[in-house]
Amino acid sequence: MRRPLGRAAPLGAPILIVNLKAYPTALGPGALRIGRALEELGTSAEVDVAIAPSAPDLALLATSLRIPVLAQQVDASPPGARTGRTVVESLRASGVRGSLVNHSECPEPAEKVPAIVSRLSKAGLAAVVCAGDLRTAGQLARSRPQYLAIEPPELIGGDRAVSSARPEIVSGAVERVRRVSRRTLVLCGAGVHDRRDVRRALELGSQGVLVASAVALARRPRQAIVELLAGFER
Repeated sequence: MRRPLGRAAPLGAPILIVNLKAYPTALGPGALRIGRALEELGTSAEVDVAIAPSAPDLALLATSLRIPVLAQQVDASPPGARTGRTVVESLRASGVRGSLVNHSECPEPAEKVPAIVSRLSKAGLAAVVCAGDLRTAGQLARSRPQYLAIEPPELIGGDRAVSSARPEIVSGAVERVRRVSRRTLVLCGAGVHDRRDVRRALELGSQGVLVASAVALARRPRQAIVELLAGFER
């Protein structure tokens, strides 16, 4: 039985997280279609899965799906007079289970990341902190997020996965993060497209993958999900 993201999530479980970004085909009804396919296929494959839609689709997916729904970004601000801000409390009230933090397309000052992680943790929500290089991975791991995704920006959206183009980045991130926070799971992102990329990422020590365009821009998102999940087969 799959276990959800959050405080009760097991530290060793592999996971596939799909970030839909703001691609036109993955908004509104498109996001829901992908989410339902991910839920069905993840359950069948017995692999933990989660989805990160654009902000306007968070409540729709959180109330329609049983799998964890993550925000793509959240602010460190407390609730109150915060026009235009997305606060942790609003995520929790909508049924969202956590958030990406410091994605390369939505970076945060390094000194703000611990505050965001802390606020998410206190609310019982998962933090998936993104790092673009080994130095940053080691630095951000000190905030002890539940997940840390290593994603070199130059490989995001490309044709080559970091697990094949720069395998030392993945294994190096695992090593650096474990030195600082053994409770933090390391994910592999950037250019992951097929079962070989996923399998290699797991062989290098990561506990899952964070993907976006491989699913959100696929002509057949369902088949793309099937292909990625095949990489988790033992």
